[in-house]
Order: sequence, then C-alpha cells, then structure tokens
Amino acid sequence: MLVRSARQVSLAALRFSLLLPKERPSFSQILTTGHICVFKTFRTMDSKKQPEESQDTTSAGADNVTTAVPMGNTNPSSSTEPSQNSSTESGLLPGETVVREGKATILFPSANEVFYNPVQEFNRDLTCAVITEFAREQLAQRGVRILVPGEKDRVVVHLSEEKNGNADEEALEKPENEQEKAEESAEKEYITAAVGERCEQGLRVLEGLSASGLRSVRFALEVPGLKNITANDYSAKAAALIARNAEHNNVSHILQASQRDASMVMYEAKGRKERYDVIDLDPYGSPSSFLDAAVQAVSEGGLLCITCTDMAVMAGNSGETCYSKYGSMSIKSKYCHEMALRIILHSLDQKAAVYQRYIEPLLSVSVDFYIRVFVRVRTGQAMVKNSASKQALVYNCVGCGAFHLQRMGKRTSQGKHMKYSAATGPPVGSNCEHCGQRHQLGGPIWAEPLHDITFVQKVLGAVSGNPTRFRTSKRIEGVLSMVTEELRDVPLYYVLDHLSSTVHCNTPPMLQFRSALLHAGHRVSLSHACKNAVKTDAPAGVLWDIIRCWEKSNPVKRERLSETSPAHRILSTEPTLQACFEIREDANPQSRKRHLTRFQENPQANWGPKARAKAGGGMSSELEDKRKHFQGKRKQPITDSSQLKNFPCKKFRKGTCTHGEKCCYSHEFEQGAIEDKME
Repeated sequence: MLVRSARQVSLAALRFSLLLPKERPSFSQILTTGHICVFKTFRTMDSKKQPEESQDTTSAGADNVTTAVPMGNTNPSSSTEPSQNSSTESGLLPGETVVREGKATILFPSANEVFYNPVQEFNRDLTCAVITEFAREQLAQRGVRILVPGEKDRVVVHLSEEKNGNADEEALEKPENEQEKAEESAEKEYITAAVGERCEQGLRVLEGLSASGLRSVRFALEVPGLKNITANDYSAKAAALIARNAEHNNVSHILQASQRDASMVMYEAKGRKERYDVIDLDPYGSPSSFLDAAVQAVSEGGLLCITCTDMAVMAGNSGETCYSKYGSMSIKSKYCHEMALRIILHSLDQKAAVYQRYIEPLLSVSVDFYIRVFVRVRTGQAMVKNSASKQALVYNCVGCGAFHLQRMGKRTSQGKHMKYSAATGPPVGSNCEHCGQRHQLGGPIWAEPLHDITFVQKVLGAVSGNPTRFRTSKRIEGVLSMVTEELRDVPLYYVLDHLSSTVHCNTPPMLQFRSALLHAGHRVSLSHACKNAVKTDAPAGVLWDIIRCWEKSNPVKRERLSETSPAHRILSTEPTLQACFEIREDANPQSRKRHLTRFQENPQANWGPKARAKAGGGMSSELEDKRKHFQGKRKQPITDSSQLKNFPCKKFRKGTCTHGEKCCYSHEFEQGAIEDKME
C-alpha cells in the first residue's frame, strides 16, 4: 500500500511538471476561488536546442517592444529575480493572437469578444507617464522612492532654452563625488520601489473597465510603487482573459482580476480606508454613468483618469443628449474639442461637489477621436463654495463665431472672508454686435485652467529624459510642450481659417496674424486641440479689426456679398485698430521652432473608433465593410434598380399611391426609367 501511494505521488509530480491539461485549473475556478496559481514550465527537448535568450526585467525601451515579455518570479519578495525562460507563444488557444505593447504581451481571441484598439497606445503610454509622476509625488511623502528604468541620465526640460543651458552648466560644474554622496544619502533615507515589485506603502489602482487587461498589465510592468491593481470587467470572458494575461506576464502578485459591475466596485470602496489612489475609466462611449461612483471611491488627493469617446455628443451634434449625460448643453462650434474637455470637467466637479469634494485638473488633452482628463480629487467644504464661480455659460454667435463667457457665480474677497453672490449678465445683446446674427447658449462648462503646468512639466521632463521608455514618446513630448505654451486663463479659442472664410478672404499666415495680436498688446498662443487655433485674451472686435486690415491688402469682391451676410456687415465697418503684420520673434512658439510632433498624420487606415465587443464574438471587419459600402453614397447616384430600397413610399402610408400593394419606395425611379426607354 505504501509503494502504491509513492507511485501515485511520483505520477502526480510528473503531471504537474509537464503541465498536463487535466491538471490545470480552469480560469473560472481561479476567479471564483481568488487563489493565485503559479506554474513553472520546463523546456522540452525541442526548446533545449534553441539558445537561451536573456531577459532584462528592468528595461522598457521602444527597441524591445516586439520582443518577448520578461517573465519574473511571482513571489512578491523576490519579484526582481529572473525565472526560467519560456516561449511567449506557449499556451495559446485555437484562434488566439499575441499583441505586444510596451513590456506587456497580451493574449487576444481572434473574434471581437474583448475590445481592443491599437490606436490608443498613445493614451496608454501617456497614462503610464502621468501615474508614474503622480506616484513619485505621493510616495515621496510616505518615504518611498520609485526607480524608473532608464532615468539615471534624466534631463529636466524647461520652457526656455536659456534655463536648459544654465541647468546643464550647473550639472557639469557640480563635482561627481558630491552627486554620488547625494545619491547615497537619498538611498539611505528612502525605501526604493521598482517596477514589477509589490510596494506595501504603494498606490492602490482600479481599472474599472479593463477588457483584456492590457492597461493594467502595463501598469504592473512599467509603473513602480504600486501595492495592488484591480482589473475589473463585467464580461466573464474578459475577466477570464485578464486572469490569464496576468499569469502570462507573471504579475499575478500585483494584479487581481474581478468580474463585477464597475459602479458597484467603486460604491463599495467609498469608505476612507477602502478607497483607491488611482481610478482609470476608459469605457466604450460615455463614462457618465460611472462618474458619481468614481468621485466617491478615489482617495483624498487621489487621481482620476477619464476617457470620453462619445465626441459626436460632446461636440454639438446632440446637445440634448449631452445635457442629459453631463449636465451641459454642447453647441456646434470650431472650439468644440476644448469645449468637450470643459464639459467633462464641469460634470466631474458637479458630481464631486455633492459629497463636499472638488477637483484639480492636472492634464486635459483632446487627441484623435477622444478626450482624456487627469484630475486630482480633494475634500473641503470651503473650497466647494467656489464651484459656482468656476463654471460659465457660453454665448456663441451663429454668424461670425464670436463667443462670450458668463460666469455662473461671483466671489469677492473681503479681507479674510469671501463673499459669494449671483453673477450679473448677460454680457451680450440680443444680436451680435459684429454681424447682427443671433446667439446660441451653451454650457455650463469648466472655466478654470485645464492643466497644472508644474505637474505637466514634470511629466514632460521625465518623458524627454527617457525617450526609449515609450514608443510614442515623441508625440507625448510634442503634445505636452504645446500644453505648457497654452494660455491658462483664456477659455476656448478661435480658428484662423474660419475667421477668414467668414469674410471670404484669403487666410493670413499664422505668424503674421499672431504678430498682429502681439503688436496690439495682447497675449496669444496655440492650442493642442486644433492645428490652426488662436487662443488669445483679445476681444472679438480686435480680431475682426485685424481681419479688416488684412482684407484691404487682399480685397474681396464686395458686389457678390449679400447685404444680410456676416461678411458684408463686418467689412462695412471701418477698423478702429491699424494692424501691424511685421513678424515678431516671440510669435513663433518653441514647440514650432523645435519641429516637435504636435499633430501627427493618421496612423493607419480606418483608425477611428472600433466596433463594440460582442458577447458571442463577431469580426470587427463587418463595420469596416459597412463603411466602405456606404462611402460616398450621396455623390454617386444609384443606377441599378436592384440596389434601391423596397419599403413603401409616403403616399402608400397615406393611401394615395397608385401602385397599390406593389408599391416600393423607389417606384418613381422605375417609372422614369420606363418612360426613358419608350422615348
């Protein structure tokens, strides 16, 4: 009996070492039990013939984006020790593919069962950079120093070139032994936290809508100073895939999969001890249904990362839908992308104010087909009283595009106290003073700064000093450089080609137009949200005076203009300001001089929003085929009667159609074709 049991033990050990399929627990068991199962794979005879490839567990450069993911030990105490190498393609199920991004290697089903969009790699890279700097600030207060791979030769980026030169000279003049002593003393004072390690004093991260878990896996592999990451998704297939990808990348000691409703996960964590330090929400569409829970579940001074992809709603196509979701009326305008950023910030501040909390925007960007905001949430009843004065209504002229902002509230300082009252208005008349057209009313929107320039400069310095960390580092540097150059206290912007098209004249060069504003004594900057944007503190009357002066040297045919058109009304008024179009040196911003990647070209064909993931799968190519089928359908008339619609016409519904039951929507075309043949 004893010999028989020994044989059973040896067979069991052999099956475990070979990872026989019947000995593997299912992913549903892993999710339900909550246990972390660790398997150590052994190379087969074929793999022994191949040379071993050394894996660096700390490098995260762009050169190793397409290489195998480093497989570290899943034990938190020894997570930096390299383990046995294994092929990244092992364990693939039929029809699965491997996606490599950053340091992560993610398994994906071939069908569209779990959502993934490769174009949003910039979004994920930027999020990793922002959370890294946020962790650096937060953990420094807890006595923890984070170690980011490749940051030893870090270069701090300032706005002016002179500051850069002085900083470099000071760094060269400083003796090397003093730098070494400073580094040694810093190491003694702080506890270090590296990527891939579990830090007990670190941050707690929640990704509410994780899908495949790609973003969470990248957090675990690329962001140091994390205690744990909860990757949640309501889909059972997505949750199983998250657990599998966590095991595949050896981050199960940091990352836990969850299959629950995202709102319930956050509502249950609204207690002060259960709150998350970082909450990331990247839904398919609108995040409005998760905002109320998010502002409660984030810790004091915590970070909220929100993505909105419903730009059609936020850009003015459906103002009533935008009001029902975000409490703000969107309008069609040239500044719609920045207005979308201010709408989501208004909604976040409004949700937070209910619970005596307020927001501090750290970074807000409009990129490609979505917007992304990073806000810090704090608690304070006194600061919440300022919320009304931070919101504003927008009066937009439908003729010339001139806009005015009306604050919702007013605050006045009276010594040590602050007096709050209702704002007075409106700032405009019934018709526009420039073109005589009516106004549209939009908002309320966030009227305070969109960014924390100090924080943005830290992120910019980290990315610029470590360019091999992300594959999209050049674009991140270009976008953040433009963000630092924007006028912080000037909401919204004008578009230069729209100003010139309003009066039907040639568009002046951007440098000459910016120089004219600077000569007039006003400030001006570009905007990351639009290539031809003009963000200035000059009133609309000054802009039209500059356009009038430009039109005199580039005249339009006045006889073709209608007397009621905005162009006729604007050009019939003489300018009160004589514009000077001599180019100034400060009219060209540093980001433009350095030729940074500010507005990249389309990365690939059909790069926009992808099809929503389906429970039963389904290929995403169906959406692309549908788009190609209906592309240009109005420009190319249909000549084949078989392609015409076959549902009844309007006369059939009224009972006046002469075709009776044979009626179809396109029978008038058929009748016309028959008459042409008879002729």
